[in-house]
Amino acid sequence: MEFLKKNWSNILFIIVIILLLVPQTRKPIQVGLNRVISFSPSKIAEDEREVLEDYNWNLINLEGEPVNFKSSIGKVAVVNLWATWCPPCIAEMPSFQKLYNEYGDKIDFYFVSTEEAAKLQQFLDKKNYRLPVYQPLDMAPQKLQSRSLPTTMVISKNGKIAVNKKGSANWNDSGFKELLDQLLAEN
Repeated sequence: MEFLKKNWSNILFIIVIILLLVPQTRKPIQVGLNRVISFSPSKIAEDEREVLEDYNWNLINLEGEPVNFKSSIGKVAVVNLWATWCPPCIAEMPSFQKLYNEYGDKIDFYFVSTEEAAKLQQFLDKKNYRLPVYQPLDMAPQKLQSRSLPTTMVISKNGKIAVNKKGSANWNDSGFKELLDQLLAEN
């Protein structure tokens, strides 16, 4: 008993390490930790925002219908690059679903993944998500490319990139919604 009192923190640390080594417990732990440390994304200062000039990006939705990102010219758009195997991606999906429920009719959402359509649909069904998911048919425009998952960009009506967030975030945050409302109010 004396041993446990003196070494409880070491024992706990060893248990956590073991749980992180086991694939069945590692992913839920990573998702949970990402949710705890996810905050509202930072916006880019207006005078530092890059302009997206090339909107030509061919995508296909999970029903097999082609879509071109050009249809979002003049609209506010949210582009999220993600994967079903990515714990930070999974961690931010509930906040995205809530955001989409509120803004889905006002903003163009693109959840883009290179995984197979069946795998993506299975993930969405299992989690009961109703998000517009697309697969790329060609390379994204240069300013929308990223080597990190998740990466989320918010593009204003005039093509300025207002948010370029790598890593998970809380997208259903009131501060972020305030930014979206400002972008929607712009002419």
